[in-house]
Amino acid sequence: MRSSSRFLGALASVAPLLPSAFAQSSTPVTYTDAGTGIIFNTWPVAAGSQTAGGFTFGVALPSNALTVDANEFIGILQCSSKDATSTGWCGVSLGGPMTNSLLVTAWPAGSDVYTSFRYATGYSMPDLYTGNATLTQISSTVNSAGFSVIFRCQNCLSWNQGGQAGAASTSAGYMVLGWVQAFPSPGNPTCPNQITLNQHDNGMGIFGAQFDSAAANPSYTAWAAKATKTVTPSCSGPTATAIASVPVPTGLTYDYVIVGGGAGGIPLADKLSESGKSVLLIEKGPASSGRFGGTMKPDWLVGTNLTRFDVPGLCNQIWVDSAGIACTDTDQMAGCVLGGGTAVNAGLWWKPYTLDWDYLFPTGWKASDLAAATSRVFSRIPGTDTPSKDGKLYLQEGFNALAGGLKTAGWSQVTANSAPNQKNRTFAHTAYMYSNGERGGPLATYLVSAKGRSNFNLWLNTTVKRVIREGGHVTGIEVEAFRNGGYQGVLNLTSITGRVILSAGTFGSAKLLMRSGIGPADQLAVVKSSTDGPTMVNNASWINLPVGYNLDDHLNTDTVISHPDVNFYDFYEAWTKPNTTDTSKYLNGRTGILTQAAPNIGPMFWEEIKGADGIVRQLQWTSRVEGSFDTPNGKAMTMSQYLGRGATSRGRMTITPNLGTVVSDVPYLKDANDKAAVIQGIVNLQNALKTVKNLTWNYPNASVSAADYVNNMVVSYSNRRSNHWMGTAKIGTDDGRSGGSAVVDLNTKVYGTDNLFVVDASIFPGVPTTNPSSYIVIAAEQASQRILALAANVPNARYGQCGGLQWTGSFTCKAPYTCQVQNPYYSQCL
Repeated sequence: MRSSSRFLGALASVAPLLPSAFAQSSTPVTYTDAGTGIIFNTWPVAAGSQTAGGFTFGVALPSNALTVDANEFIGILQCSSKDATSTGWCGVSLGGPMTNSLLVTAWPAGSDVYTSFRYATGYSMPDLYTGNATLTQISSTVNSAGFSVIFRCQNCLSWNQGGQAGAASTSAGYMVLGWVQAFPSPGNPTCPNQITLNQHDNGMGIFGAQFDSAAANPSYTAWAAKATKTVTPSCSGPTATAIASVPVPTGLTYDYVIVGGGAGGIPLADKLSESGKSVLLIEKGPASSGRFGGTMKPDWLVGTNLTRFDVPGLCNQIWVDSAGIACTDTDQMAGCVLGGGTAVNAGLWWKPYTLDWDYLFPTGWKASDLAAATSRVFSRIPGTDTPSKDGKLYLQEGFNALAGGLKTAGWSQVTANSAPNQKNRTFAHTAYMYSNGERGGPLATYLVSAKGRSNFNLWLNTTVKRVIREGGHVTGIEVEAFRNGGYQGVLNLTSITGRVILSAGTFGSAKLLMRSGIGPADQLAVVKSSTDGPTMVNNASWINLPVGYNLDDHLNTDTVISHPDVNFYDFYEAWTKPNTTDTSKYLNGRTGILTQAAPNIGPMFWEEIKGADGIVRQLQWTSRVEGSFDTPNGKAMTMSQYLGRGATSRGRMTITPNLGTVVSDVPYLKDANDKAAVIQGIVNLQNALKTVKNLTWNYPNASVSAADYVNNMVVSYSNRRSNHWMGTAKIGTDDGRSGGSAVVDLNTKVYGTDNLFVVDASIFPGVPTTNPSSYIVIAAEQASQRILALAANVPNARYGQCGGLQWTGSFTCKAPYTCQVQNPYYSQCL
């Protein structure tokens, strides 16, 4: 689940764009600067609930920019400061989202305003932009209330960072823009190339900025000539130090190497090590929970073995402070930390709706096939809908307001994990993976038992560059230190019988396959032309599989209501300025509001909508006590509708020349029946809540129909994702080498290999009804049994077949013979 009101510096929790119905108007306000005479189209954000002090961005365009796309503009930024110490910073994204767009940042230092072009490929400190954009100032001002800068921005409306390109079109009559501002001042403020930025704490948004006739002006050339000012940097910051790596020990081998310590990898590590095999689990990020050496925590947890990851009420902190946690190589939010998503998400834990397995998965992976695995998982992680150890639920006014209306409308209240198949017009308290008032989940169960075995080992802060293979047989992996203490070098598998399992997530596993020469030809060509090229497996050994296709996610559609009974709890202040009564309750007894996930989630409710195509589409609604868009926190609730099982739309993930991953084709609303289900779901909810006295619909409000509300929303991952990405290495019997859609077979083995497997969200054919964590753990339980049941790899004798387009046997040969390609359909041990 993602948080709408303060989504991580991503400019991603957004209002619909064009036409705009939300806080920031898309209609420009004409502003003439008194000092220069320049006339701007501006889009101001007034001081209020969205940002303190206000924010304005505006542009003046070349005279023909409304008919011919311009590549430059004159911009104005007017940004707010908290005081003389917290002077802050602000910025605009010229493409809308934070990721994969050119970012212009500005901040004051002394009497000057400094600027820097930045580019982000993930949710971390944006990199310095290396393209040819230039910024020259016309004027700037700094005072106690804020700062402003007018500047000419050349080569700014198209961008290219390491081969990842984008552009904004002025001839379209509008641009999609994003903005942020923050009160903490940048580190190294007088050295733009070395600044460090705290995540924004004073507002952000994405909006459609419409142009009027004043945007393009015949005086542009004369105005642009005023841009003569450059601010000289003064750099004396620390020099970056190299990562301290640990060499891979000589002679070390493992029976199983599992890449990725999340919902898939941790259960696998436990089950495989339980069998007696030697197992190495490799996690790219650092430790999370205190029980494994994690140290990230607020001051009030100092002196305890708890971290931010252990306390449920601190889970939303990632949306405002993700440094060292969020993955940096994808344009989506992903947790690069021990536990993966199960360490950073809200911990929602649902016993599966059996229809999800039966509808989505192939024979062999139906609900009856997974019944035993489900039982094993829920015996270890039963979950709870009353996480406080005193058995109480706190601040339930929002739940009660909505539940009363749903019940009156004929919806049934259920205990979700006692009635997992009741998912039509039902509602429930939220079920969590928590135990004893702490996060729990795979970290507190499967990993604890795995670490108790001498045949199990865990490497942290280590990234896997690629698997090393000879044809279809993996012999080892190449690792690199991601942070200090990570490993560097080549690790070999147990000869002939060793296996590698990729559990690095929907984007991470797909990326690893591509870097290992497994995937669509166009993507492997990108890898070949990258820095990986010289060491990439030979083209003749590439395995053509549809990796990255079939991308799916719950389509998110946010709605907002207000009710006088609702009481907002500021979980963010629990980090910086905690309520001492609440922290005392938590520390002394694991009771109180901090045992519940931020931002006070519930009720959860479900509905099924049958489409004109005969397909039943599943909706899940996640309500939470916080505002969204311009509706402030206080009395507001956001109700996020997730479109799940039954939706037919799919997208694609691709790899970039800098070896990051991007959602290049969003998996949303390509089918009119998908959209019809979203609209009907909102209509049905509006009708269900009609009897709730004093309830106000903020979005959509009374003047906007559900159809108009949905039809006017831009369909982008920026504002419609749920971060439940799945599907990029689909499981199935239709071998992708022969034109099918599957990347792995029913044993989760990658087609065209004999010892490489994928077990994580990427193998799911589509998203299920609910948040998917429990489904992924169950899939890992099931996969572990299927993998262990496979016969050990046996090398082929001389003259035996060892490969070919449809070959599913061993790709190895008895010594001294080697597997030699005879033609695309036949390789032989010679």
